[in-house]
Amino acid sequence: MSQPGIPAFGGTLTSLQAQNGAASASGSPYTNGPIQNALMSSQGYNSQLPGSYPHLIPAKTLNPVSGQSTYGGPQTVSPLSSYQRPGQTLHRPPVASTPVTSSLHSGPVPRMPQHTSHNSAAIPMPSVSFHPGANLPPPLNWQYNYPSAGSQTNDCPNVSSGPTMSGNTNLTSHQYVSSGDPSLQNNFIKSGITSSTNNGSLVVHNNYDEIEGGGFLATPQLTNKNPTISRSVGYSYPSLPPGYQNTTPPSTTGMPPSSLSYPSGPQAFSQMPLGANHLTASMSGLSLHPEGLRVINLLQERNMLPSTPLQPPVPNLHEDIQRLNCNPELFRCTLTSIPQTQALLNKAKLPLGLLLHPFKDLVQLPVVTSSTIVRCRSCRTYINPFVSFLDQRRWKCNLCYQVNDVPEEFMYNPLTRAYGEPHRRPEVQNATIEFMAPSEYMLRPPQPPVYLFVFDVSHNAVETGYLTSVCQSLLDNLDLLPGNTRTKIGFITFDSTIHFYSLQEGLSQPQMLIVSDIEDVFIPMPENLLVNLNESKELVQDLLKTLPQMFTKTLETQSALGPALQAAFKLMSPTGGRMSVFQTQLPTLGVGALKPREEPNQRSSAKEIHLTPSTDFYKKLALDCSGQQVAVDLFLLSGQYSDLASLGCISRYSAGSVYYYPSYHHQHNPVQVQKLQKELQRYLTRKIGFEAVMRIRCTKGLSIHTFHGNFFVRSTDLLSLPNVNPDAGYAVQMSVEESLMDTQLVSFQSALLYTSSKGERRIRVHTLCLPVVSTLNEVFLGADVQAISGLLANMAVDRSVTASLSDARDALVNAVIDSLSAYRSSVLSNHQPGLMVPFSLRLFPLFVLALLKQKSFQTGTNARLDERIFAMCQVKNQPLVHLMLTTHPNLYRVDNLSDEGALNINDRTIPQPPILQLSVEKLSRDGAFLMDAGSVLMLWVGKNCGQHFFSQVLGVQSYALIPQTMTDLPELDTPESARTVAFICWLREQRPFFPVLYVIRDESPMKANFLQNMVEDRTESALSYYEFLLHIQQQVNK
Repeated sequence: MSQPGIPAFGGTLTSLQAQNGAASASGSPYTNGPIQNALMSSQGYNSQLPGSYPHLIPAKTLNPVSGQSTYGGPQTVSPLSSYQRPGQTLHRPPVASTPVTSSLHSGPVPRMPQHTSHNSAAIPMPSVSFHPGANLPPPLNWQYNYPSAGSQTNDCPNVSSGPTMSGNTNLTSHQYVSSGDPSLQNNFIKSGITSSTNNGSLVVHNNYDEIEGGGFLATPQLTNKNPTISRSVGYSYPSLPPGYQNTTPPSTTGMPPSSLSYPSGPQAFSQMPLGANHLTASMSGLSLHPEGLRVINLLQERNMLPSTPLQPPVPNLHEDIQRLNCNPELFRCTLTSIPQTQALLNKAKLPLGLLLHPFKDLVQLPVVTSSTIVRCRSCRTYINPFVSFLDQRRWKCNLCYQVNDVPEEFMYNPLTRAYGEPHRRPEVQNATIEFMAPSEYMLRPPQPPVYLFVFDVSHNAVETGYLTSVCQSLLDNLDLLPGNTRTKIGFITFDSTIHFYSLQEGLSQPQMLIVSDIEDVFIPMPENLLVNLNESKELVQDLLKTLPQMFTKTLETQSALGPALQAAFKLMSPTGGRMSVFQTQLPTLGVGALKPREEPNQRSSAKEIHLTPSTDFYKKLALDCSGQQVAVDLFLLSGQYSDLASLGCISRYSAGSVYYYPSYHHQHNPVQVQKLQKELQRYLTRKIGFEAVMRIRCTKGLSIHTFHGNFFVRSTDLLSLPNVNPDAGYAVQMSVEESLMDTQLVSFQSALLYTSSKGERRIRVHTLCLPVVSTLNEVFLGADVQAISGLLANMAVDRSVTASLSDARDALVNAVIDSLSAYRSSVLSNHQPGLMVPFSLRLFPLFVLALLKQKSFQTGTNARLDERIFAMCQVKNQPLVHLMLTTHPNLYRVDNLSDEGALNINDRTIPQPPILQLSVEKLSRDGAFLMDAGSVLMLWVGKNCGQHFFSQVLGVQSYALIPQTMTDLPELDTPESARTVAFICWLREQRPFFPVLYVIRDESPMKANFLQNMVEDRTESALSYYEFLLHIQQQVNK
């Protein structure tokens, strides 16, 4: 089985192959991650370089009318490792304290040696060490101790082999790449992407790492100042408002943009209190929230769940800094007070990590159109609100402390039209900002939006009736697909053969081309299969209207998914884009064919369940896709076992998403039809970023070592995201590599470089600032229990795959025991009886118990294997807010809704009933209770509920008349109905997926699901909350 080690892929650029260790002429296998035994020799492969588009204008003369803008760009994320398990830990070298000499000279540019790295993002891909026999059984708990990387220079990263878990091995292989290779340069000179140097000769950027600038090993800019870029794209300061604009994304169905009151526009403030060098006075005298100091005995005060949604803790920062800080919906840390040393972090036994939602839809987003993007010349950090201005002409980086010159253009503030106020520029007033990227952030002209749909049309697929829904959704939303005049679209269908559709302008109707040789797939008439949507819209509409009827009589039961994916990849590789694949069964023919592995009677046996892929075909193809800027989204509509553990790899490593509709059927399961239609509408119309890369940088002394999410890790710390969407979340684990005693603040910055659907190259930057603390008590006071639970869930998915489900469950429990033991032994002065916890962690045991009962980690035979795998995919790919809701649902009483405390949104009154504990103790037979479990809403109606609720809300006269399969509330002309419907609509609007509503009576089959989510109650295979607390207490007080 292939591992979450990231094999290299043949990228958009040939240089990426060498950098990632892809097979070279000598045929050496990847060095980006360990691969298990038999597969070791088969993993090297090579993707072709896509040709530059002949129909595009060269980058030097980009035309704003055509919507093309710049490409390529800086981001730093950090070296990868997995937590405490056999595998390797990679450490980012410390920041160089002295400026690095400029590399803008003629001749070859020396490249830094690259770490080998491996990707822990995968769910069912275990990581093994390189040496046989090193794979020792992992300990059951996570100790969050990561060794120091030792002495390191700025030239060559030192790879630490210290024990994050037993069985680690040294990684010594580095890839050296010279960017002066003439063959590489030629590729880009053809496209016209050049960068002028200080002596007139050419330096050609040949990979993402160089244009994004790398991390602390980056090639810096000219030492005197950031070079001003002359641009022909036409984004100089617009007249009003100057310098930046607040853009509102077009409203998309399903998800309202965030409307939190975090700063989005410029704020007036004096620069003096900012920066570590000015904080001594302002940090003293800050008062912590009084409740934060409370110690709680959970055995006496179990009911700690707040009645309103739990808010993230506010970092203990000076108000001038905090009001500029990043919105926690976008960027939050498990600890809002960062421990000064790794020893202090180890002592707290809490995980340190970040949770990101970098491309979230926003109400306001400042967009800077300046031609100079100001960045640190040493570590390439983007200027942000937390840098220090030493004077008008110099600023000090808040990540590596390098002093930089302020470019002349930055002296002018376009907002006030004043000169000499660099600290009032929008870049220094907003923690979240987007830059229009100039041409040196491109490796090729920005790609057009390309959408390819791949449909299973076997007998099984036709039976489900899904094609009718999908084709209708596409017809309804064709004009709303994000794009411009260059948008391309194409269709492939498959059963035991592959069918292409020629949509060439001028044809009277679509032409079907059948390729029956699935062993050696080729593309017939490639120029007519992906067509310009505007030019061929009528043919596309004709095809969508006829497709559902074309296969109604089919007797073809086989599924050649693998060959169809290969064909789709070949078709898309010249441009990149998004591939949407619809599959209804286990693939049975050609490459990638799978065999059934699920045995229902062994579902609960942790050692027997198959969480790992049965083939590496889908992972390898995903890496090929990633290299050519193609992301694959998988829609699985199946009532039978389809081996999502294997199929899911196609989306995981290509930065796609998985959608799962178990038992989909157009007649027998109408709620799934409704769900698919609503989610497709969001999917087809939401914002999308193409050919993206993301990097996360952090203050010198901190180190990022493991990533979670759907992506491929390129060059140690650069996340490759062929597509990025506003509904995807990411997580990273960190360690304190060097003491932070000399600083009072640390910062984290994520930079996402992408091509918009309009062909603009943009960089979205988020910066978060947090205080450094020196005592264990302060670390505990600043703990963010939701973020900690979210990060632990990601780690537990990896542990389930690399070890076993029972190991992952034990590790979750031990995470609670270890941290509360540390608090008891090191913080509490008098050891009282009971289970004493800090106020910040009062919900920690409850959330971990909820995780143990969540579909990903629960025991018992309830969970079908594909459903469990899908739940694990969601853990890895969902933003924290959605993950927490599916883990610990919200319960409301809704038969007595009132306008007291209601929200008023767009002239709608939205009731806000209190959140109840998840226990049957809170239910009563004379009420109605709504459970919001994220992807499903369940309205349980008690037998003795008032007649008023039946008639005014449900539209029936008595309890007995409630239909068994009621999945919609009627919109009645009563205030009670209006309130209930408004509340449910409001809940649905806050998420990108569509939660189906089930109305449940006592006899309903869904009642078991409703009770299963009562986290605080005992089930056949899990403890009640009180029993769990007693178990924790027993272990803590040992």
